[in-house]
Amino acid sequence: MELRTNRRALVGIGLAAAVAVSSLAVLRTDSGIASSHREAPMISGDPQHDNTDVYAFVSPDKADSVTLIANWIPFEEPNGGPNFYPFAVKSRHNIKIDNDGDAKTDITYEWTFRNEDKRGNDTFLYNNGPVTSLNDPNLLFRQRYTLKRITPGGSKTLVDDGIVAPSNVGRASMPNYATLRNQSIKSLPNGGKTFAGQSDEAFFLDLRVFDLLYGGDLSEVGQDTTKGYNVNTVALQVPATDLALKGDPRRNPVIGVCSTTDKFNGDSFVQVSRLCNPLVNEVVAPAGLKDAYNALDPSKDADVQALVDRVTDPEVARLLQKIYGIKAPATPRDDLVEIFLTGIAKQNGPIKADLNSQVLNKDAGKLRPSEMLRLNMAVPPAKNPNRLGVLGGDLAGFPNGRRLADDVVDIELQAVAGAALTGKLVPGLTDKVDRNDKPFGPTFPYIPLPSNVAVNQR
Repeated sequence: MELRTNRRALVGIGLAAAVAVSSLAVLRTDSGIASSHREAPMISGDPQHDNTDVYAFVSPDKADSVTLIANWIPFEEPNGGPNFYPFAVKSRHNIKIDNDGDAKTDITYEWTFRNEDKRGNDTFLYNNGPVTSLNDPNLLFRQRYTLKRITPGGSKTLVDDGIVAPSNVGRASMPNYATLRNQSIKSLPNGGKTFAGQSDEAFFLDLRVFDLLYGGDLSEVGQDTTKGYNVNTVALQVPATDLALKGDPRRNPVIGVCSTTDKFNGDSFVQVSRLCNPLVNEVVAPAGLKDAYNALDPSKDADVQALVDRVTDPEVARLLQKIYGIKAPATPRDDLVEIFLTGIAKQNGPIKADLNSQVLNKDAGKLRPSEMLRLNMAVPPAKNPNRLGVLGGDLAGFPNGRRLADDVVDIELQAVAGAALTGKLVPGLTDKVDRNDKPFGPTFPYIPLPSNVAVNQR
């Protein structure tokens, strides 16, 4: 497809999301809990089901494929034994795709996990000797998984006996963790790959933003709060033809991506975690609606006016004005609505560019606004990626999907301060954490190996 852009129009990336049900009266908190880095009251007590980040990008070394990554369990301290960090069992870990723009899931990739625990009453150890392979008898606790691809037409099992890369216990227990990572990568029938296991926490940022936006003193920013922590990761690399509407990424290059967790409550599975764009539930939804937000399906996002209003009049912009004197742009912020609810296309709103809305898919029907991470698979990987993504003139970056190296905090702070409208960056408005502490890999699954060094030694 021809990609038509206006660089100034694309300079803004906002903090935006709208979440919905038909009325606030049915925003029930008993049906689910929330996701991302401890941003909602209920999920902070259930970290196994806490979906922390989602990434979607055209694979840099295999441009006819797309890589999808979702993480769980925030702030895994590497030395957190003796049980360390297994994936939740009796739960479904999902990456969902909407390729026709109706906000309903067209493709679900579903991981389910099961335990193999040989410790019994004999030992408290995770392993009783060095572990040199995933099938090493010294590894006393391991997890296996099943991966399914589910569409309205049925379900297909892609992996039925995958082995999860274990938590990185330490140098004595796992002298070559990279070997375990490599052994855990499974090939898929269609030429794709999948991985499940522990990884480095790749989201880099200074989380002291919640201390009154860095305490009113931007000179003190620059601490990578997540440095040294790990997460649990599922990753998938599949041909773009597997994701595109009608299997045709040339005619229909745009997909919407979200990740969810479904927890078994004794009778049925209930969605308890939802994550699409980064930092949405943290800084857009008010505290009283956060738990309900992640129980919602994106197809219901466009109906709750109370939360739509927080997109068109974002709280962060008002805080920046109050604390730092950075004048808030005039409302309503239709630019933010376009970026996060409809995707960027000339026919959708004030940003006069065609980038990542499903309306650009030639076979799509009527667009249903919804909060999801949208990726145009026709945009090739950047030869020299810019950490500011589209804001830095790199159309292969956030909000056109999300790469591991995209600096979403700086991008979003700038946009909410008005970069989408003025085409100019606000000097000094940054958390000064510009990159991850570990380099990203050149091949799938790209996310760095997990640390085995205590955070408090760094």
